[in-house]
Amino acid sequence: MAQKIRDKGRDVVLRHVEEPGARFLNWLGFSPNMITVFGFIVVIGSAAAISLGHLTYGGVIFLAGSFLDMFDGSLARLTNRVTLFGGVLDSLFDRLGEMVLYLGLAMYGVRINPGERDLVLYFALLIIALGASQCVSYLRAKGEALNIYTRGGLMTRPERVILLSLGLLLGDGIMVWILGVIAVLSIWTLYTRVVIIRQEIHGSE
Repeated sequence: MAQKIRDKGRDVVLRHVEEPGARFLNWLGFSPNMITVFGFIVVIGSAAAISLGHLTYGGVIFLAGSFLDMFDGSLARLTNRVTLFGGVLDSLFDRLGEMVLYLGLAMYGVRINPGERDLVLYFALLIIALGASQCVSYLRAKGEALNIYTRGGLMTRPERVILLSLGLLLGDGIMVWILGVIAVLSIWTLYTRVVIIRQEIHGSE
């Protein structure tokens, strides 16, 4: 059910946002790889703002970078420049972008210096959220390498982007809860993808 809703929303965004945006970026002379790299640079700016304690500014910049990241694939298809290397580059910078953002959140946690117990909880959730998120993405890539569809789950990249943006825009008080939700749902998504891959592998034997 969740996957059907996600796919329908994805189709709407593709038709009404990504494709018109890709045509505009093509008119400006951007290449897909330029968009990928520039989006990553914007996320670095977001992480820098967060590390300095400017969560709201960081959230706005992060949203801008994530919005820009939507267009590299559509631009590649529009200009017939879909390449294996472009796909690898896009996935790599997506992972690096998340890593940099969490680094900014870690530096922010040190800067605000809450009580020792709260700081331990904050960092524990941050590390679990980052690690589980990366494993979710890894299982998708591994599944695709095995010709197994593994894009399902409650916490994929779009959901993580939305929740992190929400936490940054709403401020300090809610971020630890956002990290907790990402951590728990990423672990659940990780479990569901492992089950899917296991079933598909055993079913083909």
